[in-house]
Amino acid sequence: MPGQIEDKYGLLSTLAKRRGFFWSSFEIYGGVGGFLDLGPLGLELKNLIVETWRETLLRPHGFVEISTPIITPRRLLVASGHVENFKDPMIECTNCRRRFRADQLVKEKTGIETEGKSLEELDSLIKQKGVKCPECGGILGSPQYFVTMFKTSIGPYGEDVAYGRPEAAQGIFVDFRRVFEVMREHFPLGIGQVGTVLRNEISPRQGPIRLREFTIMDFELFYNPQQPDCPFLSDVANDNLPIVTEETRRAGKEEVTKIPAGEAVKRGLVKAPWAGYFMCIALRLLKKLGINVASVRFFEKLAGERAHYSLQTFDLEVLLDRLGWVEVAGIAYRGDYDLRKHMEATGVDMSVFQAYEKPVEKTVKMVRVRHDRLRDKFGQESGKVAKVLAGQDLLALVSGKGPVKAGGYEIPMDCFEVKETRTRETGSRFVPHVIEPSFGVERLVYAAMEYALRMKEDRVVLSLPFDLAPFQASVYPLMNRDGLEEKAGLIYKLLLSNGIRTDYDEAGSIGRRYARADEAGVPFGVTVDYDTLKDDTVTLRDRDSWKQIRVPISQLAATIKQADEKGFGKF
Repeated sequence: MPGQIEDKYGLLSTLAKRRGFFWSSFEIYGGVGGFLDLGPLGLELKNLIVETWRETLLRPHGFVEISTPIITPRRLLVASGHVENFKDPMIECTNCRRRFRADQLVKEKTGIETEGKSLEELDSLIKQKGVKCPECGGILGSPQYFVTMFKTSIGPYGEDVAYGRPEAAQGIFVDFRRVFEVMREHFPLGIGQVGTVLRNEISPRQGPIRLREFTIMDFELFYNPQQPDCPFLSDVANDNLPIVTEETRRAGKEEVTKIPAGEAVKRGLVKAPWAGYFMCIALRLLKKLGINVASVRFFEKLAGERAHYSLQTFDLEVLLDRLGWVEVAGIAYRGDYDLRKHMEATGVDMSVFQAYEKPVEKTVKMVRVRHDRLRDKFGQESGKVAKVLAGQDLLALVSGKGPVKAGGYEIPMDCFEVKETRTRETGSRFVPHVIEPSFGVERLVYAAMEYALRMKEDRVVLSLPFDLAPFQASVYPLMNRDGLEEKAGLIYKLLLSNGIRTDYDEAGSIGRRYARADEAGVPFGVTVDYDTLKDDTVTLRDRDSWKQIRVPISQLAATIKQADEKGFGKF
């Protein structure tokens, strides 16, 4: 049918190279899988997406942003569990020796969901379904785990082993105490970080979707687990969340349940109120990027699929043309896992003291061991009994009836003394829980471009939102003579001074320039012609409708901004 695009992935890959959005890294050396270069327009689009994330997630809430190193000491990643858990199943062809990620290969060839399956389960599926090497058709060997972090060393002797960070979150956790103090102990506390992360993917494919080096927008919200309510949830309570729930997935289905965020939290489908809020914010962010939220879902991970730190995780997935459902973000409830692990590894206290509005009077039971009676009962063994009791919760031990049993000893109740005392508490100390919305920037770049891709008659048009377009206007002198180019140059500077991202194009016919701008996603074209020299008006062309109007130069910048807000058809 006219206007339809049969292969958006192929068309977009070609357009991206031609117009300077992205292409494979190290092209002149044949390229290296899993690495991507962003050209002038692609980098600008990426930066605008990052800025949209800041304007949507950070600034309205007073959250802050930090920057930490990419190279991470091994001991930190041992403590966080990444050295033990950050690995993928790999399989090798016995014939051509090519290596592949086993779970993804099995899923591609069989359609069976494989995430979280053990090596034995994957091996069984490969044999049962007759999965062969996609390159040569050879027999595949047995799967084995491959650590997907890039290993390196710090210093000239290589004595300090390190890794390229696989996520930006750990830098935030390690800096939590410092940022908490700098922010005058304001709580709850939100900390974001944008930066490069490295994952040594086994067999990266799919262009910008699966990369070995990419940009992540990580964000961690630290809150008191005794006060889990999110004060902003009421603002989005009626926003519908499209969720493929854990219950639905356990039944072998992938049907989407559309449920208001407030109801999802109330029913426990979303365990943490802050997570429900950030799920709504994530949908609003995608909408600003021009992605149709009707083609978006939150895919809840099963227990065996979740990362080692997660109590609940939703993958935010976007339906793409050739690639199907692709994760562009994740919303994870990390509990207190990370802070506790770093506390255990370093001895640094990551807990927070929060004062009560009013002091609280409490009655507290205290249990004391009567060592004199232990000596009467156990004689020379009394020291061993005391040592056993030293490692016990005495209050729990004496709460039952009859003698206490511990370490093989039966200890009479009269060996303990229970007292009640009144205490006055001014606050409580706790280790914060964490909600993490995390976004992959390059995937958002690709998704935004695919959802903007259109065919109008026989031309490709990239209908990026005005705020997201790398260039918002392009100025064209009809001819490079008779003073038109000088006039066009003045208009170009005028638009720039009014905060409009503007390109200047004088090469080729005006039709070819319009076509180039449409492919580059430029919303408005400004043509400077001979009438401009007479009456100081220009032709303003709309990218999506191809309609044109005459506009006085003095009103041009305001008209462009109003046309974006009102729609070009209003003029």
